[in-house]
Amino acid sequence: MTDGGDDEPGPTEWGADEVGVGPWPGGPAAWPDDPRLDPELLAGGDRRNVVDRYRYWRREAIVADLDTRRHPFHVAIENLHHDANIGTVVRTANAFLAAAVHIVGRRRWNRRGAMVTDRYQHVVHHAGVADLVAWARAEDLVVVAVENGPGAEPLETTELPRRCLLLFGQEGSGLTPDAAAAADLVVSIAQFGSTRSINAGVAAGIVMHAWIRVHAV
Repeated sequence: MTDGGDDEPGPTEWGADEVGVGPWPGGPAAWPDDPRLDPELLAGGDRRNVVDRYRYWRREAIVADLDTRRHPFHVAIENLHHDANIGTVVRTANAFLAAAVHIVGRRRWNRRGAMVTDRYQHVVHHAGVADLVAWARAEDLVVVAVENGPGAEPLETTELPRRCLLLFGQEGSGLTPDAAAAADLVVSIAQFGSTRSINAGVAAGIVMHAWIRVHAV
């Protein structure tokens, strides 16, 4: 198990003329005496995709502050064929302040959909499902698999455990047999149209928000 990170520039930093703030007014003499603030951002402005409370903050300071407030649910997704949805999962997990995102299988994943939120969201790699489940058991997390199939409980009428690991399968093929067998609870998302499944990134957002509705609002 490793904690991943990427310091490479993201696909966009949200356009210097559209988002954020310019240099701190008054120059260096007027800079606040706050170790959380980044001198380069104070001097050049902060055009990052962050909420206003984190303007001019160092990235490490933002992560440290988020760590004091993270929710006790984790998200895991199997990455057998470079699933393009993982970036979306990471971005949504950051929005809902998940404890961490766990990627199972291939280490490499497409960061484009994360929109640089992986800089602030803990992302952990596991070689296989067995490693993930062993870690979850050690952390006393309930493994909740998300899969539309026989025996699944409707998400709409199921209260998700507070301390849990939400486990999603590969886009198209769904959960592997090992992942499905490891689940303590399997939930499904109600669908009313013609297709048999929905996008894995969308499914992850729906389930995370279901957790938020019960435990964080």
